[in-house]
Order: sequence, then C-alpha cells, then structure tokens
Amino acid sequence: MKHLRFLPAFAALFLLSFLITSCKKDKKPLEIPTTYDASAYQVNTTNQYAVRGQLDAFITEAKKGRTAGVVVDAAVLNQLYTTGTPSLKSLTTAYYDGRLGGTNGWIQELSSASGGAYTPGTPTGQGGVFAGYLFDENGLEPEQLLEKGLFGAALYHHAITLMQGDITAATVDQLVAIFGAHPDFPNTPTAGKATNPDKFVANYAARRDKNDGQGLYAQTKNAFIKLQAAINAGADYHAERDEALATLRLNWEKINFATVVNYCHSVISRMSGTNPTDSDKANALHAYGECVGFVHGWRTLPQAYRSITDAEIDEILVLLNAPYNSVPTSYTFATDPVNQLSKLTQVIQKIKTKYGFSDQEIEDFKQNWVAVQGR
Repeated sequence: MKHLRFLPAFAALFLLSFLITSCKKDKKPLEIPTTYDASAYQVNTTNQYAVRGQLDAFITEAKKGRTAGVVVDAAVLNQLYTTGTPSLKSLTTAYYDGRLGGTNGWIQELSSASGGAYTPGTPTGQGGVFAGYLFDENGLEPEQLLEKGLFGAALYHHAITLMQGDITAATVDQLVAIFGAHPDFPNTPTAGKATNPDKFVANYAARRDKNDGQGLYAQTKNAFIKLQAAINAGADYHAERDEALATLRLNWEKINFATVVNYCHSVISRMSGTNPTDSDKANALHAYGECVGFVHGWRTLPQAYRSITDAEIDEILVLLNAPYNSVPTSYTFATDPVNQLSKLTQVIQKIKTKYGFSDQEIEDFKQNWVAVQGR
C-alpha cells in the first residue's frame, strides 16, 4: 500500500509534462501580415532620422569639392561628423573613425585635394578635380570613403548595436529607418515615384532588385515584416524573431557586396574600350572609389554579425590596389587597364563564391534596375 502514496505526485508530474508538451505542440504558426505596421514609426525613429540628416549634410558638404576651385573646409566636415546626439562619430567603428580623422585622415585628404586639379598618373601634389569628381593624388575618391564607408562602419554598426539590446517593436522601426527604408517600402529612391523614397543602403537594395518579388529588396522587406510580427507575438516566437534578424543581417551584407560587383562591372565596361576619354576614366575611378568605400567600411565590424572576415576584406582591398595598411595605387585602373582590370574580375569571383551568388545574379548585378525599369 505504501507505493500508492507516490501515485498522486507521479500523476501530477505526468500531467504537467503532458500539458507542457501539448502547449508546445499547440503553438500556432506565426501570422505574418503582408504590410508593415507604421503606426508608431515616426515617434520611434526620431534619433535615426537625425542621424540620416547628419549623414546627408556631411556628404553634401563633401560633394562641394567636386566643383573646380571650391575648397572644402576640413573643420566644417569634422563638425558635421562629430555633432549630434548621437553623432556619426559616436556610431562609427573605432577603426574607421581612426581612418577618417586626424591630420592624415580621409576628411583632411578630401579638404587638401579640393580646389586643385588632377590628372591620373604618378602621384604628385594633393589631388584635385578630374572630369567632375574629386580625387586624391593616388586616384582614390575620398568622398566615397566618407559616404559608402559609413554605410557599413556607422549605419550597419548602429543597426547591429540595436540588435544586441532588448529588441522591441520600437527597435524594429529604428532598424528600418537606419537601413534607409520606410514602412511604405516603395522599392525606389526616386522622389517623384514615392512619398518616402529609399535612401542609403535601401537605395542600393532597390537598384539590385528586379522588382519581381524575389530580389534582395523584397527579401529584406519581408524579413522586417516577419521581425515585427514575431516581436508583437511575444516570447513564444523568439525563434522566428532570430530567423528574421539573421536574414536581415545577411541580406544587408549581400546588398553591400552585390553593389561592389555592380561597380566592378562598371569600371571594367568603361575601361575596356579603345581610347577611353577623360570622362570614361573619371567615371571609372568614381565607380572604383565606391567599391573601395563599400568594402572598407565593413572592416572590423563585430564578426558575430557578418559573414565576411577581415582577412577576406583585406584580400579584396589588395586586389583593388587600396590595401588598408599602405598607400593606394588607384590611378593605375585608369592608366594601365590592360594589366589591372583582371583584378576586378577576381574581386567579383571572390564575392560570388562568398555569398553563393548564381551566374545569373552576377549578371543581373550589372544593372541599376531602378533606372532600367524607370522606377
């Protein structure tokens, strides 16, 4: 009879186990809406829009150097970079911040080059304007190191910092904003085509997307909607939340490096012809500078939040003749294309292999689909 004492406790334990198992089995699939809920977006993204405005102002000032004879004041650029709560500087990786500032930093390089004239060749002087773009003496465009580099070193860095905290519905709104999108997700940066056009990385996502519902922009939009739904659904949907975050991080990275492929194609196209003009050379070096900026900005980002490693980034920068630890020889893509353009083909192949892009995707990345489709 004494064994019967344990029957109620055993039965209770069995019942509890059954109920837990049943609850797990009864968990409903996450309901994912077709649109993003924008009801609190404006309230939640005040700081992110301030940062977006700061980056716009910073780059607008830097672009003044494209005009022949106009000198850009480094002190003004530094003020735009360091002012604000948060400031661009406060959001930027320590490594990239160190490359921007100081007497030999890229901000000072841009200022020193401005007001002068430049012709691609053996480095002399401080650089200057060449056919509408401002280059340093090595043929590298500092403006692109400031702008496209900060897309990774500041904007993506800020995004992954948000992902490490207590992720709420407000956090999701903030991620959408710092990506450069809006809950409308218009898939176009063209102001005449959308009330809230895409900016920054979202702009380049739109350019890489054929607008067929399958591309990188559409995938990223869907990940944001899924993330918002998972957060709103509560703790039972943390797995779905984490899946959405992982998709966002990978797509953000893919968009960045797919755009490098696009600009490599552009350089190859412009410099493969017979007797390229000064305009061809300047546009090629401009596209090349975008490649360097997009790549370099990802250097030293926390490895847990990206796929590409610093070693792989360094390999690409060497192929781009812009190693992180020595003087670039960027001008050679304009002066010696026969021997240099093959390096860009190698860059494309490395990126293709790294992200598993198909041959068709690499071909598609040649296009700015916003322009092709008139979006």
